Amino acid sequence: MVEKKEKKLVTSETDEDKKISLRPTRIEEFIGQDNIKSNLNTFIKSSLKRKKNLDHIILYGPPGLGKTTLANIIAHEKNVNIHITSGPAFTKKGDLVTLLSNLSGGDILFIDEIHRLSPIVEESLYPAMEDFKCDYIIGSGPSARVMQISIEKFTLIGATTRLGLLSRPLRDRFGIPLQLEFYSPENLKEIITLNAKKLSILIEDSAAFEVAQRSRGTPRIAIRLLKRIVDFSVVEDSSHIGINTVLKSLEQMRIDNEGLDEMDRKYLRCISNDYNGGPVGVETLSAALLEQRDIIEDVIEPYLMQRGLVQRTSRGRILSKKGQSHISKEFE
Repeated sequence: MVEKKEKKLVTSETDEDKKISLRPTRIEEFIGQDNIKSNLNTFIKSSLKRKKNLDHIILYGPPGLGKTTLANIIAHEKNVNIHITSGPAFTKKGDLVTLLSNLSGGDILFIDEIHRLSPIVEESLYPAMEDFKCDYIIGSGPSARVMQISIEKFTLIGATTRLGLLSRPLRDRFGIPLQLEFYSPENLKEIITLNAKKLSILIEDSAAFEVAQRSRGTPRIAIRLLKRIVDFSVVEDSSHIGINTVLKSLEQMRIDNEGLDEMDRKYLRCISNDYNGGPVGVETLSAALLEQRDIIEDVIEPYLMQRGLVQRTSRGRILSKKGQSHISKEFE
């Protein structure tokens, strides 16, 4: 009997967690990226009126800006199924062929990190995207033969943080390229307030704006900071989140007034102290920081460059005057 009660408790908690979804499901609920929303709304309405599939879409921009959320919104607005996978998940050509052959008419195939598809898998996408056919090799060696399979018409939505790594033939096959930009503090404040309401938490406007200013223009970071600040407020038995709670929590998490965390400051200190402000190559930084090159280029550098703290040059990374000034007065 004890085991049954424990099992019931776990199920109840899981069901309760599933009820709270912080992701918007409709275009009008999606905050920010106004130009993208307007264009997508037009394309979706046009496809519905013509009873045609949407053209293939490529979403690109820094991580955490809502590429996966937008893909789910498109599927919801079109009232079709969405199949979510990622580039590294395809280890051989047959994996993609199996997935494509299981798609129903009008379905959406969302491939995250599409720039990490292997060349062989990528080439098998070309006929699927253009002619809705794919080749399947039966057998091996001299007796191998190619069989062409017709697949249902579908829409491919690719997401990438590095559009430049996509081959030109693949990039040109996407009829709708959409670039996501960093969010303004005003938009992030709206996202924070809305998500606080979903979590049944009261947050003051000044507190929400302070979190927004330190969220690096990224909704994913804003929501993550909000959840951690909630943890601090719960421990302090606070009934709501005010500006003092936010400031104290962010200081505890070592998020400074520019939104930089310890990894960002470690990056800036490395260039400033170890390499006299630069220039220094990304491979050298990768080795010095014990971080992968992709993490440096896709996660750390975009926001630092947007804030004018670091410059990329042909000779390497250089710390700007603003970056040097910021790191010289950092809090420890």
